[in-house]
Amino acid sequence: MALKSFIEVGPDSHFPIQNLPFGIFKPEPTSPPRPGVAIGDYVLDLSTISVSGLFEGPFLSGSDCFLQPNLNKFLALGRPAWKEARTTLQNLLSGNIIICKCLNMFNRSFFFLVLLIFIIFLLFYDVADEAKLRDNPNLREKSLVPMSKVEMLLPIAIGDYTDFFSSMHHARNCGIMFRGPENAINPNWFQLPIAYHGRSSSIVVSGTDIIRPRGQGHPSGNSPPYFGPSRKLDFELEMAAVVGPGNELGKPVDVNEAGDHIFGLVLMNDWSARDIQAWEYVPLGPFLGKSFGKAGNLTFPPLEFILADFGFGTTISPWIVTLDALEPFACDAPKQDPQPLPYLAEKISKNYDISLEVQIKPAGQEDSCVVTRSNFNHLYWTVTQQLAHHTINGCNLRPGDLLGTGTISGPEPESYGCLLELTWNGQKSLSLNGTTRKFLEDGDEVVFSGCSKGDGYKVGFGTCSGKILPSP
Repeated sequence: MALKSFIEVGPDSHFPIQNLPFGIFKPEPTSPPRPGVAIGDYVLDLSTISVSGLFEGPFLSGSDCFLQPNLNKFLALGRPAWKEARTTLQNLLSGNIIICKCLNMFNRSFFFLVLLIFIIFLLFYDVADEAKLRDNPNLREKSLVPMSKVEMLLPIAIGDYTDFFSSMHHARNCGIMFRGPENAINPNWFQLPIAYHGRSSSIVVSGTDIIRPRGQGHPSGNSPPYFGPSRKLDFELEMAAVVGPGNELGKPVDVNEAGDHIFGLVLMNDWSARDIQAWEYVPLGPFLGKSFGKAGNLTFPPLEFILADFGFGTTISPWIVTLDALEPFACDAPKQDPQPLPYLAEKISKNYDISLEVQIKPAGQEDSCVVTRSNFNHLYWTVTQQLAHHTINGCNLRPGDLLGTGTISGPEPESYGCLLELTWNGQKSLSLNGTTRKFLEDGDEVVFSGCSKGDGYKVGFGTCSGKILPSP
């Protein structure tokens, strides 16, 4: 029998009992932030569940990890604690699942009837434990908060942020655009997950307005450089891995153990000012084109990398979907040719089948328009390879660090993950509900969504959105 919550969850909801993503929220404007999980149209307050003594397992009993203003302490506990929390919450939210399973064993045989009664007796306390939330009106009222009433915050304190460049289709498109088809992708791209380290101070949660950045642009002829608001503002469809337990300085993470260091994934929009980046990147990489949200730290990278994956600000979705919730949707990663070096060679190389969609709501309009549909499984380098490569030099990761995938583009034009590709750097216009765009204009709202589709349910991320405000 399929797992089902006692809380009604519609078939199109991103948050059934099979998901249970973690986030940080405030039930009231003056309330302190606290952890929660999404279930249907509600947020389950984990601080209330914890104070009520319902986390009784060996890893979480007595822990104050759910009494914190972010998820970092919980992330640091590692996969055994994550699994214990997931099992406990599914038991609490299912309520009568054990009874249902027992009833399914019944048949006409007297022997099986006696066995059924005996099993129910043995499981009596388990059933009672599962019903502690379902059958306690006061606890339900205190712990289940309508999602429409809460304020979502950044789920983690992000100490460090790295952005990769892991989509082959995106890399090829940008290479063709700026270097030509003969040498579209540099040879090193197929040998290692390309990345750069960036800022974390201006990573914001979904729903935060984005102010158009200002900076210098390429001069025209002998005139001085342009200075003013960016004329080529873009989105980048990405996801990001949230690091759980870190590693000690000088001790790399084995690629086949890297999954135990990844708590889950979020949607991510790495906003980019293409014109500012293109002018300022030589020789140290972009500064103002990124410093609203992060500053690049590369030495003279290729222009197509700068234009492809350096942005001025970053928005992430509020809910972290765990790798355990995504496991039913694991799929084979693309075949890598040439074979990666041994430290990147995985025994099982997998991606996840996560459908991704980008909508733009043009300024002054009520309706949004779908501009791209892509999939997480288009990534050439897996998130576990990204993490292993990040640590191979001894770099130490910490709980709450964020590893962006880079723009996720598919092979078809309708699956390109940014306006740079969709309009081929402004050479053609994109039609949006009777209006056109080459790049984003003030008042435009960009909304990402993503989900995996199971048998009668979805495991989703909600949305990741931001609206462009004019430069001051």
